Amino acid sequence: MDLENQARIKGFADKYGKDLVIVLGAGEAQAAELAAETVTKGDPTYAGPLAGVQLELPVYHAFELKESVEPGVYEDQAGMMEMVLDVDALNEAVKKFRA
Repeated sequence: MDLENQARIKGFADKYGKDLVIVLGAGEAQAAELAAETVTKGDPTYAGPLAGVQLELPVYHAFELKESVEPGVYEDQAGMMEMVLDVDALNEAVKKFRA
């Protein structure tokens, strides 16, 4: 997760507290895992605004929310990617950071 997005998330977390849910759209499990770790346990690289900051925010991959999104919108925004990416690996990479 880049430093600009870390700063945005930190700002939203400061404003809204635990009423914030993070939805990731990473295409690789390793990237999804790193982003999920960053918004829950803090930036593991200690390079960004979330270094040492444990927000413990709920985090999901967009694929996990398929049933919560209007089908046409989901198909337009994620349908093609769902066919070419490893959905199970992405969901598992993120799911392990939820309590």
